[in-house]
This record gives sequence, C-alpha cells and structure tokens, in this order.
Amino acid sequence: MIRLLKTALAVASGAGLLSLGAVPALAQSPAAMAAPAGNDYRQAANWLCRPDRLGPCGSDLTTTVIAPDGKATREAYRAARDPKIDCFYVYPTVSHDLTPNSDMIAGPEENSVVLTQFARLGAKCRLFAPMYRQVTLTALQAGILGKPMAVDRVLGLNDVRDAWNDYLAHDNHGRGVVLVGHSQGSGVLTQLIKSDIDGKPVQARVISAILMGTSLQVPEGKDVGGDFQSIPLCHSKSQTGCALAYASFRADSPPPANSRFGKGKPGMKAACVNPAAPQGGDVALHAYWNSGVNSVTGNSATPPAWVVGGAAVTTPFVSTPGLVSAHCVSDEHGTYLSVTVHPSEGARVDVITGDVITGGAIQKDWGLHLIDANLAMGDLVDLVDAEAKTYLAGR
Repeated sequence: MIRLLKTALAVASGAGLLSLGAVPALAQSPAAMAAPAGNDYRQAANWLCRPDRLGPCGSDLTTTVIAPDGKATREAYRAARDPKIDCFYVYPTVSHDLTPNSDMIAGPEENSVVLTQFARLGAKCRLFAPMYRQVTLTALQAGILGKPMAVDRVLGLNDVRDAWNDYLAHDNHGRGVVLVGHSQGSGVLTQLIKSDIDGKPVQARVISAILMGTSLQVPEGKDVGGDFQSIPLCHSKSQTGCALAYASFRADSPPPANSRFGKGKPGMKAACVNPAAPQGGDVALHAYWNSGVNSVTGNSATPPAWVVGGAAVTTPFVSTPGLVSAHCVSDEHGTYLSVTVHPSEGARVDVITGDVITGGAIQKDWGLHLIDANLAMGDLVDLVDAEAKTYLAGR
C-alpha cells in the first residue's frame, strides 16, 4: 500500500488554480448600476470553444490508463464527427485578473479549466463555452481576508445570458442541449435556468443540467420545487429534462458545520445525484486526472508520481480504474457525494489530491471541490451519451 503526500492547491482541477464556488459577502460596485455594455457573442473571440473555433477544446486529451499493478497503456480520444446535440458550459472561478471582475481575454487559467472539465464531452456533443466577466479569484480572496472589493455580481450572469441567447438565435436550430457548469459557473447557470429556462418553451430543448460543485436546493423529500419549479433531479442515465448536481467530499471527511457545500436552507436540502449512478448506489467512478503535463499552456509542472519506480507520464491525462468510488449520502452532515479511495496492492499510487490547502492545513469546508469534475469525467461522458440517445429517440 502506497501513501504519498501531495499538495493540492496547485491542483488537480486542471487550471492549477483554486476554483472557489461559495462566494463570500462582497461589496456591490456602484458602477454596476450603470449597466456595463454587453459583449457581442457573434465575435468568435468571446468564446473559449465553438464548433467553428475549438480553441482549447481541440487540444490533446490523450490519457495514460494505469492499472492497479502499475501497468500503463495509452488511451486515444476521438471527438464526434457529427454530433446531434450540443453542450453549453460555464466555467468556475479561475481568473487571476487583478480587477474585481475579469476581462474578456482568455488566459491560461480559462484555457486549462475548459480542457479539464468540458473538452472531453466533444465525444458526444458540439461544444459551446463562452467567456464571461466573472468574479475573480482576486476579489474572492480579498473577501475571505475581510477586505472586500467592489464587484459587479450581475455582470457575469448578464454575459452568460447574452451568450445563451446568441447561441439560441444563431446556432441551436432546435437541437437538444446539455448545460454544464462548476462552482461559480454552476451558480450562474442556476440563475439563468431559473429566470430564462424553467417553465419556458425553451426548456423542452434542455436535455439536462449538470451542476457540479454547488448546493442546488430541493425541498425535503422531493426532487423539484426549490431552485427549479419544473426541472426535477435525474434518477437514471437515460432520463432527460432533469438536473444533476453534487459536491464531493472524502468519505472520512464529511462536510463540517461550516461547510460551503452540501447544506440546505430551512425546509430544503442540497441536491446530490451521483453522475456514475443517478439511480443511487456506491459505484466506481471513471476519473480523468490531470497528469501535470499541460497541453494548453505548453507548461509542465513536475508530474506527480503515478507508479512507484515507474516512468514519468507524458500524456495530459491519467485514468486509474477502480481507484475511487462514490455514493450520495444524506445525514447530519448534509447531502453530498461521498468519495472513497481504495488502497492499491500494486505499484499504483493510491492517493488523490483535490483538497484545498492553505498554510499547510486542509480546509475541510471545501471538500474535494477542486476535482468535482475530474472525479467523474468519464461517467459524465457516458451520461450525456445515454441522455442524448433518449432525447433523440423521442424527437
């Protein structure tokens, strides 16, 4: 059995960045009342990925698959040639811009996170990932330190709404679409769904909403009626018109009292749908870890050891069959995706990173927020495939 200590802050989320989702109290900028000009999403530069501009979504997704005994094989990635559905993605908090809201210039952080959390879905759908003027890491960290910056908390939502409306007007053509978000991106998508999709005619085109690293609210004992009035939680891989949401925590470190995720408001609970088994149960996750070799920026940190005494991994991603499993738990700690790491009897390393670490201490209130998407990326691809087949059969 192998136990290696790894630092998680420079992280497995793919961008090498802290991906914060629970936004602390931040001052609203007086300038926000002036309604900054919107972006023209007819301009390709305002998208990270589009079918006519793949950008980072066209980067290398080759994976090294490492068996428990340490044997390594290569897995090629193949994008769909003519996918019949679309996927629309809003990325998490990654911007290192020094301003309270980010600009519209894609940096390595935006490029890296879209590669990690979204590009692989190109095996099943056309990819749309708009840039948006999100609340930055700079602003969030300032808020945590008690020195809030004046931010425009509506600006990012308005940008994503403009991108969504542009997509509907010029690209959708009645196609089914899967909405995908993480952390701040999930929060923005939740607001967009509430205001522009839930109960409206366009809802019929939404195959599902995949909302990772968030606390989607549902009434106790129900799966609809909280944040969404007519979009239920998913209960099978083939169900459509539903929402899948979760926040992941280690099985031996459940959400503490001050957790940022997994908690419900009065009369509500946080939703948890296991992407590998929406029907329930503890099952193995098909994870895709970032290897440390970044195919977007061209930079490479010292790759972590994946096999004791083994050769360095040279592909951007690593898969470790059987290493982790998960199931949804609802108990006194909250409602969350409980993740178990299974010891390896062979040469493969059996430790995962993903905890937020500051000052050498694990911040348990974040859980495994940094790797919410990595943990189940292969399962999400399978889920979208099954949903698409059901949706298209019904059309």
